[in-house]
Order: sequence, then C-alpha cells, then structure tokens
Amino acid sequence: MSYVEMTALSIALEANPAIIEGMKRTSLEPGLLQIFRLFIGARLALLLLSLFFKLIRPEQRILRYPSLGIVELLFLMIYLSWPWLRDLLGRVYLPLALVVTSVGPIVEQALTVGLRLRHGVHGDAASADMWQLIVVLFVPLILLSWQYSFRSVIAFCIGTALLDLVLAVPLAIMGGVRFVDTFGLVFVRSLLFALVGYVVARLMTAQRAQREALARANAQLARYATTLEQLATSRERNRLARELHDTLAHTLSAVAVQLEATSALWDNDQAAARAMLEGSLTATREGLSEARRAIRALRAAPLEDLGLALAIRNLAESVATRAALVLDLQVPERISGLEPAIEQGIYRIAGESLANVARHADARHLTVRFDQAGERLELTISDDGRGFDTTNPPSDGQYGLRGMRERAEMIGGTLEIESRPGQGTTVRLTVEAVK
Repeated sequence: MSYVEMTALSIALEANPAIIEGMKRTSLEPGLLQIFRLFIGARLALLLLSLFFKLIRPEQRILRYPSLGIVELLFLMIYLSWPWLRDLLGRVYLPLALVVTSVGPIVEQALTVGLRLRHGVHGDAASADMWQLIVVLFVPLILLSWQYSFRSVIAFCIGTALLDLVLAVPLAIMGGVRFVDTFGLVFVRSLLFALVGYVVARLMTAQRAQREALARANAQLARYATTLEQLATSRERNRLARELHDTLAHTLSAVAVQLEATSALWDNDQAAARAMLEGSLTATREGLSEARRAIRALRAAPLEDLGLALAIRNLAESVATRAALVLDLQVPERISGLEPAIEQGIYRIAGESLANVARHADARHLTVRFDQAGERLELTISDDGRGFDTTNPPSDGQYGLRGMRERAEMIGGTLEIESRPGQGTTVRLTVEAVK
C-alpha cells in the first residue's frame, strides 16, 4: 500500500468511526485462530493417546465414546484450516466452530455417562470425570470473550447450562447423578465462566478502545505528515526561486544594462562600447559561475571552495569594479565556526544586498564590514546612494528584500535595513549561531 493510500485510509477511519466498528465486528482478533487450532490439536492428541493406552492395556478400559470426540475434533481441524471456508461463511464462521466445540463435549459426556449406566455403573461413579468438562469448555469461553462482548459470554453460559441440564434429566432417571447435584454443579460452573468471561471481555474492550484511539491518532499524524510534506514542497519552491533570483536574475539584469549601454555607444564611441562589451562578457562568466555554484548548492554539495570570507571579498570587489564604486572592505582573512547552511545564507544575503547597490543605489562609496565577537557575527553593507523609503520600497526590489529577510530567519539571524531617500542604505545582518 502506498503512502497516499495509507493516508487516505487513516483519514477515512478518523472521519468514519462506523468503519472501525464494522471492522471490529467482521474481523477476527489477531492470533485467535492460531490459539483455536492449537487447542483442537492438543485435545485430539490427548484423545488419541488415551486410545493408545486403551489398546495396550485393555484391563484398564474406561467406558466412553471416543469416536464422537475424534469426529468432532477432525471436523474442527479441517474447518479451521481452510481459509476459503472463512471467506465463504463470513460472520458465522467463528460462531459455528465455537458451537461445535462447546456442544460436542457436553453431548459426549452425556453419552459416556449413559453408557456407564447401562453397564451397571451408577451414582457418582458414572460421572466421576465431569470435572473435565469444565476444562474443555474453558478454552471456548476464553475465545468467545476474546472476540465478542460480554452478552455473548452470558449467552454461552446460559446455553451450555441449559443443554447440560436437559441431558441430565434422563441420566438422573436412569440412576445417574441426582438432578439437584447436577444443577448445583452447572450453576457454580456458569458463575465461574461468567466471572472469567467478564474479565476477559472488559480487557478486550479496553484494548479495542486503545486500538481505535491509536488509529485516530495515526490518521491525525498522517494528515500532519501530509501538511508537512506540502510545506516542505512550498519551502523548496521558495528556495529555488531565491537561488534563481540571486544568480541568474542578477547576472541577466546586469548584462542587459551593459548591453543597452553598449548599443547606445557603439556608433559614437566604439572603444567605450568594446569596454562595456568586455564588462558584459565578464559579468556573464561570473553569472555562469554563480549559477553553477547555485546548482551545486541545490544538490546539497559542500560549501564553495573559497570559503565565506574570500567569497564575500571577491563578490564585493566584483560589484565595486562593475559599478565603479570606492570600496571600503573590512573582512577578516578567515571566518570560522559557522554551519554550512548559515554560511550559505550569509553569502546569499550579501550577494543580494551588493546586487541592489549596483542596480539601484547610484552610489559612489560602498562599505562591507564583518565583525565577529564570540558567538555573535555581524555583517554590515552600506552605501551613500539614493536610498529609499523603507515603508514603501520600490517594486523592483521588493522580492529581493523579502528573500533576504526569509534567508535571515532561516539561519536564525536578524536583518535590519536602514535607509532614507538621498541618505544611502545600510543592511545589517546579525547571527548568534556561531559554534
């Protein structure tokens, strides 16, 4: 069964308790048939063993009807061993076997007592082994209580008692055990059976309630797992969108601007146009490298070989060169103690911020500073460009700002953006997750 089918089944069980009730009524308890077959096999083995001793020691012959027991037990062994009978009979499959298992020993015991009476054995001697009937009926009682409710136990007690009493009447007339004594024995046996059946039925009711609660809990868990899967898919889509935006979108935007400038200068100043074209080629190569690194990151590859510090240095110098900015770079030679996911997030936020400076700021000076003190790391990127109103950012930069904030939250950091029209912009990322 697939995961989707299991989820649908669990949700259906939670939404329709009647399905659980129906399953409880029609399905057999686990292990019940195996125990039933084991009991029948043990009875048959004991009966055959008694016949064997009867043959080798005829002087100890005990008057009884073994043929009836053999027929009964062989029938039950065949009956319980054929699965197609269970499919054919449905709900009556187990009750029929329990009836045969319960009625057979009572009838066999009555016939045995009658046989002894006809051979001159009277009184208590004729029914000296009636205690065996309690043992033989005890297992069907347990099986009945295991599968059905306490009402079925009461029906079992009443049915076996009535059958025993009805058969005891002619036996008492023939000189067997007095009917009053038989009635007392059957009454005590029925009380004992009712008590045991009640305990087993109560335990099974509690177990079924626990199973139903577990089924409903599994249904809720399946729905929760489905929701988590959908959320994970949505997050992965957003991550892919950010990766594409941080690599291909930036590169293509820069190349488009440079090519437009090249087209405008081509007729008037070919030297400047060629220089712009060279810059476009350089940006294209860098964008291709960024795209390849992004693809490696999407495939869960290791962090970039350069390391975080050198990668940000190269990124800042590249942006400053393309945008003709004066760069104030304060980045240590090495930044250690960061998890790979945090390094990736910091690098992407830095790349987005620097790309915004190159595209939108129209600045002259760019400052990139890394400060690391203990478990606290702070990245600051500032420019002296045109700035913007943080309450109403430009439409072409909204997605990038939102992506930066999302990345900061993903790595457990905080992102602050300070800007005013005409006064430049400062982006400050603080991470408290240094190990």
